[in-house]
Amino acid sequence: MKEIFDKLSAQCSKMITKRYSTSFSLGIYFLDERLRHPIYSIYGFVRLADEIVDSFHDYDKVILLSKFKRDCFEAIEDGISLNPVLNSFQQVVNKYHIDKELIELFLQSMEMDLKQEYYTPEKYHQYILGSAQVVGLMCLQVFTEGDKIQYEKLKDSAMKLGSAFQKVNFLRDVNADYYTLSRTYFPNVNLSAFSNIEKKIIEQEIEADFKLALTGIRQLPSSSRNGVHLAYIYYKNLFNKIKSSTAEKVMSGRIRISNAHKFGLMFDSIIRYKTNTI
Repeated sequence: MKEIFDKLSAQCSKMITKRYSTSFSLGIYFLDERLRHPIYSIYGFVRLADEIVDSFHDYDKVILLSKFKRDCFEAIEDGISLNPVLNSFQQVVNKYHIDKELIELFLQSMEMDLKQEYYTPEKYHQYILGSAQVVGLMCLQVFTEGDKIQYEKLKDSAMKLGSAFQKVNFLRDVNADYYTLSRTYFPNVNLSAFSNIEKKIIEQEIEADFKLALTGIRQLPSSSRNGVHLAYIYYKNLFNKIKSSTAEKVMSGRIRISNAHKFGLMFDSIIRYKTNTI
């Protein structure tokens, strides 16, 4: 029975989320139960595509990503895939009517990671749109559950939240991106001589994104507000830790938040939600 395979597919996406991201896993746990598997499925899809371009160095990534893209759209069209992650994702796309253009933009950004790109401001914004902002919009289509008016109202803030998360990831992972993957996302920045002044300019962009994102988080339905706010709190604290570090330290290794600290932030977020002080 396909129902068994569908449940297994959803479990695969959940396992991927838990294996790769403690922060998002805990955030998803605080969504309403009916919304958890759809968001696990989106994360599983995004994570698998990201693994192709970031990790499978001994294989032809261009062929793998091309096949993944073809299989993805075939799964959406057919309503099934033998790849459990894509099977789980197509169900969410079809149930919540996720715009295929968002998926196309995401996969275009993954394709950019296969090239040694020099990121002009235009390409930088194009990459962030596809790699992060459209993922925020996919999740928003789940959170608003078909309410088009609410979706349009919250669209900009969802994109800003995705943008903030991605730029924080860029700063957190700048050492590995530059030295291991030979990537430089920030335009007009020389990472071989990364300065505190350049870092400050990037941080001001992120601060503005976080500020606009929080406005939208406060207007989300109660079924998703707490979970999204928790993810926001995690990333804001990681960002604050990066801000308090020098450019030299950021370039020397990955800055992290301990799991113990994450659980502390979780309880703080719960209290804020229950006392309506988000």
